[in-house]
Order: sequence, then structure tokens, then C-alpha cells
Amino acid sequence: MQEIRFFKYQGAGNDFVVLDNRKGEFSSLTEKQIARLCHRRFGIGADGLMMLEEASTGASARFKMDFYNSDGRAGSMCGNGGRCICAFALSLGLVKRGETFSFEAPDGLHEACIWEGEDGAETVALKMRDVERWEFDEKRHIYLIDTGSPHYICFVGNCAEADVVNEGKRIRYSEEFPAGINVDFVEILKEGDLWVRTYERGVEDETFACGTGVTASALAFALEKGGNETHHDIKIHTRGGDLRVAFDRMAGEGVSRRFGHITLTGPACKVFEGVCRG
Repeated sequence: MQEIRFFKYQGAGNDFVVLDNRKGEFSSLTEKQIARLCHRRFGIGADGLMMLEEASTGASARFKMDFYNSDGRAGSMCGNGGRCICAFALSLGLVKRGETFSFEAPDGLHEACIWEGEDGAETVALKMRDVERWEFDEKRHIYLIDTGSPHYICFVGNCAEADVVNEGKRIRYSEEFPAGINVDFVEILKEGDLWVRTYERGVEDETFACGTGVTASALAFALEKGGNETHHDIKIHTRGGDLRVAFDRMAGEGVSRRFGHITLTGPACKVFEGVCRG
């Protein structure tokens, strides 16, 4: 068995095993091994595993993020994971606080900036990709928005009473979505904030937060309330803590309005590090 030096990070309770794979020593890890490392009984325990790798030759990026869901399979973009791997890159000296830098992710290049946060956590602002298309099902009153990962967003009266696991699993495995989908339950609070709970594919359970999920939920909220407001900055409550999503609605070719300058901001904290056998 291979000896693995690992780091555990969390962003709003969304937790990850992080490996420094710049030398390629963990590239041979199998799906089964990754799933075991993420297992909360037989492994370290996490919603996913990330490897920090060298950026592609000639790229302006400082590093590459290779992401796997807790089932061991390669995943799509993870917003909180992206913020956590930026904090990890800071600890390695690859980036500095206060500078804007870019890194490679499953859905392309992303920019980020880090500053000192509270309680030992870094605050990381991560620029998400622009969103130009979405779907609205008027009959079911649900939104389908891809923010690097696909999301099914439904608005509910009370998030606390939502059957996130059972209803989320039913939708995720429905024939309508053969590749699966993440399911977000969104409550609009009186203050104009949102409360979001998410069932994540690949984890196959509710997570304490989902970065691409709160981003998709914020965009759906802007569509839901309508109006001509161009800039939005929304506070979002999750089971693991608070996040902010800021964005602009801008004109774009081929679509009436598109979402751009999307930024996901929140804490990213190192929990512990250690060595295990994988």
C-alpha cells in the first residue's frame, strides 16, 4: 500500500481531502482507493478529494485542480473545493494574499483572490464561469442552471422541512437526467438572503454546502424576482456557514441577458493534516 501525505480542508462545512500531486506520485490512485480515502468510517472522510498538480505547459495558471467526488469518480467543477485548493496553494507558497491569480479547473480557468479571514480561515473569492443559458420549467416552477456543474433549483417555503435526501435522490436518478444532477432547495428569507440545501451527485447525500449550488441558486433568485437590476450581491446561508454570491446581468449575443462577473466568496480552512495508507 502507498503512503499518502494528506491535508484536510473545509469551506462552509463542505470538506475535502487535498493532495500535493505536483510530482505525480498519486496519479495512479484508483477509483476504489479515492472512495476509501473519502469514506467517513474506513478513511479520512470527505465530500471529495482534490489533487493540486502542475499547470499545463504554457498556461498562465499557477496550478491545476484535479477533482474527484467521494464515490471516487472524476467530478465536474466544485466551487467550495476550488476555494479550498486556493487556500492550500497559499500554504505551499504558490500564491500570495491580496493578489489575483488563475488556476485550471475541470471547467476551465478560474481567477481567485485570498485575504486573511477569521478564526484561522482564509477568505477566498473565486470567480466562476459566465452563465449564458438556463432553462425554466413553468409547470413545475424549477430552474436548470449549469455553473460548472448542473443544478436543478426549486424554491420552497421552508428549507428546514424539505426532504432533501429522498426528494433529491429521486430527482437525481430520474430518467430525465441520465447523467445525474445536483438538486438545490432554496428558501427566500425576509431579509432578501437565501437559505440553500443541496443534494450532491457523487456524494449521494446532502452536503453542508455546495459552491456551484449556491451560485446557481443565486442566479435563479435573480430570475425569479425579475426586474432590471444589473448588479446583485446575495448572502446565502447553508448548514455549514454563510457564503456570498455577487454577479452582474449583462447583454450578450444570442441571449437577452447573461450572467457575468460571478464571484463566490467565503471561508476556506485547513482542518488537519496527516499520513495514511491508501
